Amino acid sequence: MDLGFFTMPIHPVGKDWRTSLREDREAFLLADELGFTEAYVGEHVTDTAENITSCTMFIASLASAVKQIKLGTGTVNMPNSHPAAVAAQIAMLDHLLDGRFLFGISPGGLASDAEVFGNLDANRNEMFLEAIDMVLKIWADDSPYNLKGKYWNITTENTSMTEIGQGIMPKPLQRPHPPIVVTAVAPFSKGVTEAAARGWEPISANFLMPKWVASHWPKYVEGCERVGRPALAANWRVAKSVFVCDDLKQAEAYAKGPDSPYRFYYKQLLTKMRKHNRVELFKKDRDMPDDAVTLDDVCDELIIWGTPDKVADDLLAFRETVGDFGTMLYAGKDWADPERGKRSMILAAEQVLPRVNAAIATETTTEKAA
Repeated sequence: MDLGFFTMPIHPVGKDWRTSLREDREAFLLADELGFTEAYVGEHVTDTAENITSCTMFIASLASAVKQIKLGTGTVNMPNSHPAAVAAQIAMLDHLLDGRFLFGISPGGLASDAEVFGNLDANRNEMFLEAIDMVLKIWADDSPYNLKGKYWNITTENTSMTEIGQGIMPKPLQRPHPPIVVTAVAPFSKGVTEAAARGWEPISANFLMPKWVASHWPKYVEGCERVGRPALAANWRVAKSVFVCDDLKQAEAYAKGPDSPYRFYYKQLLTKMRKHNRVELFKKDRDMPDDAVTLDDVCDELIIWGTPDKVADDLLAFRETVGDFGTMLYAGKDWADPERGKRSMILAAEQVLPRVNAAIATETTTEKAA
């Protein structure tokens, strides 16, 4: 199992923006130093708690500072941007990162973002597909462009002077394009199947109950089988809220106590999901009434916390429930206590991951012997 990082950080409303941005950058730099294989950052424009407004701009700020980690958008919310702008920005970002870039895309999930960009009542899934198809077409074709769609038209036919470079859009360093990943946020996600059929890879969100995470693998296999490509567990990424501490009692307090940044994170999400009738994500049973979902239950089910031994055991138990996957994405939270936030990432990389992989290796050896 590889260790990655995924954050759509949820910071206390009113926290100094400079401080939260600095801490978020430090988390990525620490992940790079610790050998995390990849790291993703999300974006929202209309949320002062989820206050990274552009994942591409944030990643660009890290491009010259990271040494080995791959960086990914988590995600570019495609309906909210013009496809030509996305194609150009992502192509440049791929070059800035010397090809260590992962292109995470989605229709966007924040209702206030959809409203501010004027697509709240639009078919955003349809917009998403048209947008990504146009981006891929721009990267595949040469100038002049003439793409016509329901939501966007893209052309340089009237103004191209290709002999001097005008009217030509840049292409990414990775050809035909950077790896594309999608975040699955629903049980039995049909999007996972369609993504797999297109050659894209899934990330299972860290706010889904384990049984719903487990539902993603069969949907991925279904999409791969449709087009005759192998379904490899190594390509499945699963995000998880994890806090590791040297002391068990301190770990529990920081992960679940009244002032916990983890509890705050899930309180924010649960409030939003109730407002938009999406509490199902937090249910262990689909027939469960919405008002039966409590914050305590959500935290109990979705946060793995403790000493390195306990966290390793809990991650292995989680893996038994959801199935084998290639990368565990450590889900970033606000650094209410920066030293504890950093220490948790260090312990995850240096003590938890080796324990988990040793157990997986033993399991594999036993299975081969049998």
